[in-house]
Amino acid sequence: MHARIKELALKYFQEMVGTRKYLHQHPELSYQEFETTKYIKSRLDDLGIPYESPLETGCVGIIEGAKKSDRVIALRADIDALPIQEEGDFKKEFYSKVEGVAHCCGHDAHTSNLLGVATILMELRDEIEGRVLLVFQPGEERLPGGGKLLCETGYLQSQNVSAVYGLHTSPSHAPGTVATRVGPLMASPDEIEIEIIGKGGHAARAHEAIDPIVLASQFVSGVQSIISRNVDPTESAVITIGKIEGGTTYNIIPESVKMLGTVRTFSKSTKKLIEQKLEALLKGITEAAGGSYTFKFKQGYPAVINSEQEALNVLEQTNALFGEDAVIDLERPSMAGEDFAFYQEHFPGAFFFVGSGSEESDSTYVWHHPKYNVDDRFFLTAAPLMASLVLNTK
Repeated sequence: MHARIKELALKYFQEMVGTRKYLHQHPELSYQEFETTKYIKSRLDDLGIPYESPLETGCVGIIEGAKKSDRVIALRADIDALPIQEEGDFKKEFYSKVEGVAHCCGHDAHTSNLLGVATILMELRDEIEGRVLLVFQPGEERLPGGGKLLCETGYLQSQNVSAVYGLHTSPSHAPGTVATRVGPLMASPDEIEIEIIGKGGHAARAHEAIDPIVLASQFVSGVQSIISRNVDPTESAVITIGKIEGGTTYNIIPESVKMLGTVRTFSKSTKKLIEQKLEALLKGITEAAGGSYTFKFKQGYPAVINSEQEALNVLEQTNALFGEDAVIDLERPSMAGEDFAFYQEHFPGAFFFVGSGSEESDSTYVWHHPKYNVDDRFFLTAAPLMASLVLNTK
């Protein structure tokens, strides 16, 4: 069966590559994937796969296996693009046709791959036990997350999903490899919005003002010690201030400074601790100077925690398909976030990375880089593996 799956992946390889290039040329932002959804549905229609639409965009294709069983395996692909202007000579033949919007995170490859998996599974339908759900999910790149919204509809719960699998392209790994681990795989990314409010004035009379730029500088410096002096050193966490905005010119002290940042953790207790320490630091600095503040801590996606059986199944099927050299059992998790975590709050599941980075395809740039690209050989690993997870999950 593994050999047959690989043969079919090779048979439909060029089709998957072509699909990815088409989707790459026609990207749509989160929750605006209307034309992408139409395209996916048309392809499912061509394959004779019925689908349902629990959300406004995206859809869930349904393959009924020939072998009767209560087993329901869900395969997920995200379909949205990023608000970014892409670059890179290697992609010029299929550049985005939408100004300022591009698939620079690999979701075009994820969608193309799942359509390829659907094609393979339809040829092997007689071997499928139970039902397969092909989840084409919108809005992974933007809170609250399409995974959260889909789970909130109750649709997947009503289908009695037995296990859910999802993947991501990985520029850090070579084509032909698969990387994952049991347990924590990706962090919970939260967002912070801060405004420090002071008192504006002239730079020549700074003693009459309350300088929010000075207070913001103190805050950013103080943030660096929150993790090193408050978080258990056996816990992983990171705080980043990604944007500071304030002031207009050389000699004017502004009224306020705004900041944006992110907090990434694996445990809810650590997340709560950092939230409390951030606000306490902000309050202390501003009140001591006679200023004030606003503070918002926006809950992001949960941490991606792979269930044991499903993660081991990914590693075992990778070994069976491609040999032990293709298997990368990750030693430590990533601080990146993924809304696949919402599915894992309801069902056993595993998320994994498929190698897509190589010098020859200029595809070693990190996710969200304007030159991000995917080596086409990604499909020769991703498609057989996903199909094999359907056919070999107990």
